[in-house]
Amino acid sequence: MVPDPVRVLVASPLEAGQAARIEAADPRVSVLYEPGLLPVPRYPADHTGTARALSADDLGRWTALRQQADVSFDFDWQAPGDMARNCPRLRWVQATSAGIGGFLERTGLDREDVVFTTAAGVHGTPLAEFALLGLLYFAKGGPVLARWKQERHWERYAGGQVAGTRALLVGLGGTGRQAARLLAAAGVEVCGAGRPGRDYQVPGVASYVSSDQISRVLPRVDALVLACPLTPQTRGLIGARELALMPRGSVVVNISRGPVIDEDALIDGLQRGHLGGACLDVFATEPLPASSPLWGMGNVLISPHSAATVTAENELITDLFLDNLRRWLEGRPLRNVYDRAAGY
Repeated sequence: MVPDPVRVLVASPLEAGQAARIEAADPRVSVLYEPGLLPVPRYPADHTGTARALSADDLGRWTALRQQADVSFDFDWQAPGDMARNCPRLRWVQATSAGIGGFLERTGLDREDVVFTTAAGVHGTPLAEFALLGLLYFAKGGPVLARWKQERHWERYAGGQVAGTRALLVGLGGTGRQAARLLAAAGVEVCGAGRPGRDYQVPGVASYVSSDQISRVLPRVDALVLACPLTPQTRGLIGARELALMPRGSVVVNISRGPVIDEDALIDGLQRGHLGGACLDVFATEPLPASSPLWGMGNVLISPHSAATVTAENELITDLFLDNLRRWLEGRPLRNVYDRAAGY
Protein backbone atom coordinates (compact mmCIF):
# COMPACT_ATOMS: atom_id res chain seq x y z
CA MET A 1 0.00 0.00 0.00
CA VAL A 2 1.42 3.40 -0.99
CA PRO A 3 1.87 5.62 2.10
CA ASP A 4 -0.11 8.83 2.27
CA PRO A 5 1.45 11.31 1.82
CA VAL A 6 4.42 10.22 -0.29
CA ARG A 7 7.53 12.18 0.61
CA VAL A 8 9.88 12.66 -2.34
CA LEU A 9 13.47 13.58 -1.58
CA VAL A 10 15.33 15.54 -4.27
CA ALA A 11 18.80 14.08 -3.64
CA SER A 12 20.90 15.70 -6.37
CA PRO A 13 20.95 19.12 -8.08
CA LEU A 14 17.63 19.97 -9.73
CA GLU A 15 16.11 23.26 -10.83
CA ALA A 16 13.43 24.73 -8.59
CA GLY A 17 10.94 24.67 -11.45
CA GLN A 18 11.30 20.91 -11.86
CA ALA A 19 10.94 20.37 -8.11
CA ALA A 20 7.74 22.45 -8.23
CA ARG A 21 6.39 20.21 -10.98
CA ILE A 22 6.90 17.18 -8.75
CA GLU A 23 5.17 18.95 -5.84
CA ALA A 24 2.18 19.74 -8.06
CA ALA A 25 1.84 16.21 -9.40
CA ASP A 26 -0.64 15.04 -6.77
CA PRO A 27 -2.04 16.30 -3.45
CA ARG A 28 -0.54 13.26 -1.74
CA VAL A 29 3.01 14.24 -2.80
CA SER A 30 5.25 16.20 -0.46
CA VAL A 31 8.65 17.22 -1.83
CA LEU A 32 11.71 17.38 0.42
CA TYR A 33 13.76 19.95 -1.50
CA GLU A 34 16.44 22.18 -0.05
CA PRO A 35 18.69 23.33 -2.89
CA GLY A 36 21.05 25.05 -0.46
CA LEU A 37 22.05 21.61 0.85
CA LEU A 38 22.62 20.09 -2.59
CA PRO A 39 25.87 20.28 -4.56
CA VAL A 40 26.32 23.21 -6.94
CA PRO A 41 25.87 22.09 -10.57
CA ARG A 42 28.81 22.87 -12.85
CA TYR A 43 26.74 22.82 -16.04
CA PRO A 44 23.09 22.24 -17.02
CA ALA A 45 21.78 18.86 -15.88
CA ASP A 46 24.84 18.12 -13.75
CA HIS A 47 23.69 15.45 -11.30
CA THR A 48 26.94 15.39 -9.34
CA GLY A 49 27.99 18.99 -8.91
CA THR A 50 30.46 20.46 -6.44
CA ALA A 51 29.73 19.70 -2.80
CA ARG A 52 29.02 22.72 -0.61
CA ALA A 53 30.90 23.45 2.60
CA LEU A 54 28.01 22.63 4.91
CA SER A 55 27.88 23.36 8.62
CA ALA A 56 27.06 20.72 11.20
CA ASP A 57 23.53 22.15 11.38
CA ASP A 58 23.19 21.89 7.59
CA LEU A 59 24.33 18.27 7.62
CA GLY A 60 21.85 17.60 10.41
CA ARG A 61 19.05 19.02 8.26
CA TRP A 62 20.09 16.77 5.38
CA THR A 63 20.07 13.78 7.71
CA ALA A 64 16.55 14.69 8.84
CA LEU A 65 15.32 15.00 5.25
CA ARG A 66 16.70 11.59 4.31
CA GLN A 67 14.95 9.96 7.24
CA GLN A 68 11.57 11.16 5.95
CA ALA A 69 11.95 10.03 2.34
CA ASP A 70 9.66 7.38 0.87
CA VAL A 71 10.92 8.03 -2.67
CA SER A 72 14.16 9.60 -3.85
CA PHE A 73 14.77 11.52 -7.05
CA ASP A 74 18.33 10.30 -7.71
CA PHE A 75 20.85 8.80 -5.31
CA ASP A 76 21.96 10.59 -2.17
CA TRP A 77 24.76 13.01 -3.10
CA GLN A 78 26.50 12.47 0.24
CA ALA A 79 26.46 8.72 0.91
CA PRO A 80 24.67 6.80 -1.85
CA GLY A 81 25.82 3.40 -0.65
CA ASP A 82 24.25 4.00 2.76
CA MET A 83 20.83 5.02 1.50
CA ALA A 84 19.04 1.99 2.88
CA ARG A 85 20.37 2.78 6.37
CA ASN A 86 20.11 6.57 6.18
CA CYS A 87 16.67 6.54 4.55
CA PRO A 88 14.75 3.95 6.62
CA ARG A 89 11.42 4.68 4.87
CA LEU A 90 12.89 4.49 1.36
CA ARG A 91 11.08 2.23 -1.10
CA TRP A 92 11.98 3.56 -4.54
CA VAL A 93 14.81 5.51 -6.21
CA GLN A 94 14.44 7.12 -9.61
CA ALA A 95 17.92 7.32 -11.13
CA THR A 96 19.01 10.07 -13.52
CA SER A 97 21.17 7.69 -15.57
CA ALA A 98 20.23 4.86 -17.89
CA GLY A 99 23.12 2.60 -16.91
CA ILE A 100 23.15 2.05 -13.14
CA GLY A 101 24.11 -1.62 -12.87
CA GLY A 102 27.80 -1.02 -12.13
CA PHE A 103 26.99 1.74 -9.66
CA LEU A 104 24.52 -0.43 -7.75
CA GLU A 105 27.03 -3.27 -7.57
CA ARG A 106 29.89 -1.04 -6.40
CA THR A 107 27.78 0.54 -3.66
CA GLY A 108 26.03 -2.68 -2.65
CA LEU A 109 22.63 -1.13 -3.29
CA ASP A 110 21.73 -4.02 -5.59
CA ARG A 111 21.38 -6.12 -2.44
CA GLU A 112 18.89 -3.76 -0.79
CA ASP A 113 15.12 -4.19 -0.79
CA VAL A 114 14.53 -1.00 -2.75
CA VAL A 115 13.03 -0.52 -6.22
CA PHE A 116 15.31 1.27 -8.67
CA THR A 117 14.15 2.77 -11.95
CA THR A 118 16.52 4.06 -14.61
CA ALA A 119 16.35 7.01 -16.97
CA ALA A 120 16.48 4.73 -20.01
CA GLY A 121 15.13 6.45 -23.10
CA VAL A 122 15.82 9.99 -21.92
CA HIS A 123 19.31 10.05 -23.38
CA GLY A 124 18.60 8.05 -26.53
CA THR A 125 18.28 10.92 -28.99
CA PRO A 126 21.44 12.87 -28.03
CA LEU A 127 23.48 9.67 -27.95
CA ALA A 128 22.11 8.64 -31.34
CA GLU A 129 23.05 12.06 -32.71
CA PHE A 130 26.57 11.62 -31.34
CA ALA A 131 26.84 8.23 -33.06
CA LEU A 132 25.77 9.76 -36.36
CA LEU A 133 28.24 12.61 -35.81
CA GLY A 134 31.02 10.04 -35.48
CA LEU A 135 30.14 8.33 -38.74
CA LEU A 136 29.82 11.65 -40.57
CA TYR A 137 33.04 13.02 -39.08
CA PHE A 138 35.15 10.25 -40.52
CA ALA A 139 33.20 9.82 -43.75
CA LYS A 140 33.67 13.51 -44.55
CA GLY A 141 37.37 13.52 -43.67
CA GLY A 142 37.04 15.42 -40.41
CA PRO A 143 40.58 14.67 -39.15
CA VAL A 144 42.16 15.81 -42.42
CA LEU A 145 40.01 18.93 -42.62
CA ALA A 146 40.89 19.85 -39.03
CA ARG A 147 44.59 19.48 -39.78
CA TRP A 148 44.37 21.43 -43.04
CA LYS A 149 42.50 24.23 -41.31
CA GLN A 150 45.23 24.53 -38.70
CA GLU A 151 47.84 24.57 -41.47
CA ARG A 152 45.80 27.04 -43.59
CA HIS A 153 46.10 24.48 -46.35
CA TRP A 154 43.73 24.49 -49.34
CA GLU A 155 43.42 21.29 -51.35
CA ARG A 156 40.37 19.84 -53.00
CA TYR A 157 39.64 16.25 -52.15
CA ALA A 158 37.02 13.51 -52.53
CA GLY A 159 35.22 12.52 -49.34
CA GLY A 160 32.97 9.62 -48.54
CA GLN A 161 29.35 9.35 -47.49
CA VAL A 162 27.46 7.47 -44.83
CA ALA A 163 24.52 6.69 -47.12
CA GLY A 164 24.99 3.19 -48.46
CA THR A 165 27.33 2.06 -45.67
CA ARG A 166 26.63 -0.76 -43.25
CA ALA A 167 26.80 -0.58 -39.47
CA LEU A 168 26.56 -3.22 -36.77
CA LEU A 169 24.58 -1.76 -33.87
CA VAL A 170 25.11 -3.67 -30.62
CA GLY A 171 22.30 -2.99 -28.17
CA LEU A 172 18.66 -2.50 -29.11
CA GLY A 173 17.29 -0.82 -25.99
CA GLY A 174 16.21 2.80 -25.73
CA THR A 175 19.49 4.24 -27.01
CA GLY A 176 19.95 1.58 -29.67
CA ARG A 177 16.47 2.13 -31.02
CA GLN A 178 17.07 5.86 -31.41
CA ALA A 179 20.43 5.18 -33.05
CA ALA A 180 18.84 2.73 -35.48
CA ARG A 181 16.18 5.26 -36.45
CA LEU A 182 18.67 8.06 -37.05
CA LEU A 183 21.28 5.97 -38.85
CA ALA A 184 18.67 4.43 -41.13
CA ALA A 185 17.33 7.90 -41.95
CA ALA A 186 20.85 8.83 -43.06
CA GLY A 187 20.91 5.89 -45.44
CA VAL A 188 22.92 3.46 -43.29
CA GLU A 189 22.03 -0.22 -43.51
CA VAL A 190 21.75 -1.22 -39.85
CA CYS A 191 22.34 -4.74 -38.60
CA GLY A 192 21.16 -5.00 -35.00
CA ALA A 193 22.71 -7.26 -32.39
CA GLY A 194 20.58 -8.14 -29.38
CA ARG A 195 20.44 -10.68 -26.60
CA PRO A 196 20.45 -14.36 -27.64
CA GLY A 197 16.99 -15.89 -27.71
CA ARG A 198 15.21 -12.54 -28.04
CA ASP A 199 13.12 -11.41 -31.01
CA TYR A 200 13.35 -7.76 -31.99
CA GLN A 201 11.27 -5.52 -34.22
CA VAL A 202 13.14 -2.22 -34.25
CA PRO A 203 12.35 0.46 -36.84
CA GLY A 204 15.41 1.16 -38.95
CA VAL A 205 17.07 -2.23 -38.39
CA ALA A 206 17.39 -4.18 -41.65
CA SER A 207 18.72 -7.44 -40.19
CA TYR A 208 19.47 -9.04 -36.84
CA VAL A 209 22.10 -11.19 -35.21
CA SER A 210 22.48 -12.34 -31.62
CA SER A 211 25.29 -10.74 -29.65
CA ASP A 212 27.17 -14.05 -29.48
CA GLN A 213 27.25 -14.24 -33.28
CA ILE A 214 28.58 -10.78 -34.15
CA SER A 215 31.84 -12.22 -35.48
CA ARG A 216 29.89 -13.38 -38.53
CA VAL A 217 28.88 -9.81 -39.35
CA LEU A 218 31.97 -7.79 -38.44
CA PRO A 219 33.93 -8.58 -41.63
CA ARG A 220 31.17 -6.93 -43.69
CA VAL A 221 30.54 -3.66 -41.82
CA ASP A 222 31.89 -0.14 -42.23
CA ALA A 223 31.14 0.82 -38.63
CA LEU A 224 30.56 -0.75 -35.23
CA VAL A 225 28.24 1.19 -32.91
CA LEU A 226 28.15 0.06 -29.26
CA ALA A 227 24.95 1.03 -27.44
CA CYS A 228 24.51 -1.88 -25.04
CA PRO A 229 24.42 -1.84 -21.22
CA LEU A 230 27.46 -3.04 -19.31
CA THR A 231 26.69 -6.51 -17.95
CA PRO A 232 28.81 -9.60 -17.26
CA GLN A 233 27.88 -10.73 -20.78
CA THR A 234 28.93 -7.49 -22.51
CA ARG A 235 32.09 -6.72 -20.52
CA GLY A 236 34.99 -7.27 -22.93
CA LEU A 237 32.55 -8.12 -25.73
CA ILE A 238 34.80 -6.46 -28.30
CA GLY A 239 38.44 -7.49 -28.13
CA ALA A 240 41.44 -7.74 -30.43
CA ARG A 241 39.91 -10.65 -32.33
CA GLU A 242 36.67 -8.81 -33.09
CA LEU A 243 38.45 -5.61 -34.10
CA ALA A 244 40.76 -7.56 -36.41
CA LEU A 245 37.71 -8.99 -38.18
CA MET A 246 36.52 -5.51 -39.15
CA PRO A 247 37.54 -4.23 -42.61
CA ARG A 248 40.50 -1.90 -42.83
CA GLY A 249 39.38 1.71 -42.44
CA SER A 250 36.21 0.92 -40.51
CA VAL A 251 35.03 3.07 -37.60
CA VAL A 252 34.15 2.29 -33.97
CA VAL A 253 31.60 4.35 -32.02
CA ASN A 254 31.14 3.71 -28.30
CA ILE A 255 28.12 5.27 -26.58
CA SER A 256 27.82 2.30 -24.23
CA ARG A 257 30.36 1.86 -21.42
CA GLY A 258 34.14 1.78 -21.66
CA PRO A 259 34.70 -1.82 -20.48
CA VAL A 260 32.54 -3.20 -23.30
CA ILE A 261 35.59 -2.86 -25.55
CA ASP A 262 39.23 -3.77 -24.94
CA GLU A 263 40.71 -0.25 -24.97
CA ASP A 264 44.29 -1.43 -25.49
CA ALA A 265 43.23 -3.45 -28.52
CA LEU A 266 41.29 -0.45 -29.83
CA ILE A 267 44.35 1.78 -29.45
CA ASP A 268 46.50 -0.79 -31.24
CA GLY A 269 44.06 -1.02 -34.14
CA LEU A 270 43.98 2.76 -34.47
CA GLN A 271 47.76 3.15 -34.26
CA ARG A 272 48.36 0.50 -36.91
CA GLY A 273 45.85 2.14 -39.23
CA HIS A 274 43.65 -0.94 -39.37
CA LEU A 275 40.78 1.09 -37.96
CA GLY A 276 39.90 4.33 -39.69
CA GLY A 277 38.72 6.10 -36.57
CA ALA A 278 36.94 5.96 -33.24
CA CYS A 279 34.23 8.20 -31.78
CA LEU A 280 34.24 7.66 -28.03
CA ASP A 281 32.05 8.99 -25.23
CA VAL A 282 33.12 6.41 -22.64
CA PHE A 283 36.42 4.90 -21.54
CA ALA A 284 37.88 2.12 -19.40
CA THR A 285 39.06 4.71 -16.85
CA GLU A 286 37.26 8.01 -16.37
CA PRO A 287 38.37 10.75 -16.48
CA LEU A 288 40.52 9.54 -19.37
CA PRO A 289 44.11 9.67 -18.03
CA ALA A 290 46.35 12.34 -19.54
CA SER A 291 48.79 9.55 -20.41
CA SER A 292 46.31 7.78 -22.70
CA PRO A 293 47.49 7.62 -26.34
CA LEU A 294 43.91 8.35 -27.40
CA TRP A 295 44.40 12.05 -26.61
CA GLY A 296 47.07 12.46 -29.25
CA MET A 297 45.38 10.55 -32.06
CA GLY A 298 44.01 12.57 -34.93
CA ASN A 299 41.66 9.73 -35.86
CA VAL A 300 39.87 9.76 -32.50
CA LEU A 301 36.95 11.96 -31.47
CA ILE A 302 36.70 12.23 -27.66
CA SER A 303 33.71 13.28 -25.56
CA PRO A 304 34.12 13.36 -21.74
CA HIS A 305 31.15 11.04 -21.10
CA SER A 306 28.88 13.98 -21.93
CA ALA A 307 27.28 13.02 -25.23
CA ALA A 308 24.00 12.27 -23.45
CA THR A 309 23.91 15.54 -21.53
CA VAL A 310 21.73 18.25 -23.06
CA THR A 311 20.22 21.39 -21.55
CA ALA A 312 16.72 19.88 -21.54
CA GLU A 313 17.78 16.70 -19.72
CA ASN A 314 16.36 17.52 -16.29
CA GLU A 315 13.00 18.37 -17.80
CA LEU A 316 12.95 15.06 -19.66
CA ILE A 317 13.95 13.08 -16.57
CA THR A 318 11.30 14.88 -14.54
CA ASP A 319 8.73 13.96 -17.19
CA LEU A 320 9.70 10.32 -16.78
CA PHE A 321 9.67 10.56 -12.99
CA LEU A 322 6.22 12.18 -12.96
CA ASP A 323 4.82 9.38 -15.08
CA ASN A 324 6.37 6.83 -12.73
CA LEU A 325 5.18 8.74 -9.66
CA ARG A 326 1.59 8.62 -10.87
CA ARG A 327 2.01 4.91 -11.55
CA TRP A 328 3.42 4.47 -8.03
CA LEU A 329 0.48 6.29 -6.48
CA GLU A 330 -2.00 4.22 -8.49
CA GLY A 331 -0.26 0.91 -7.82
CA ARG A 332 0.59 0.36 -11.48
CA PRO A 333 3.87 -1.10 -12.84
CA LEU A 334 6.71 1.38 -13.09
CA ARG A 335 8.71 2.09 -16.23
CA ASN A 336 12.40 1.19 -16.49
CA VAL A 337 12.58 -0.96 -13.35
CA TYR A 338 16.16 -2.15 -12.85
CA ASP A 339 16.43 -5.89 -13.47
CA ARG A 340 18.95 -7.30 -10.99
CA ALA A 341 19.29 -10.57 -12.90
CA ALA A 342 19.94 -8.90 -16.25
CA GLY A 343 22.08 -6.11 -14.78
CA TYR A 344 20.19 -3.21 -16.36
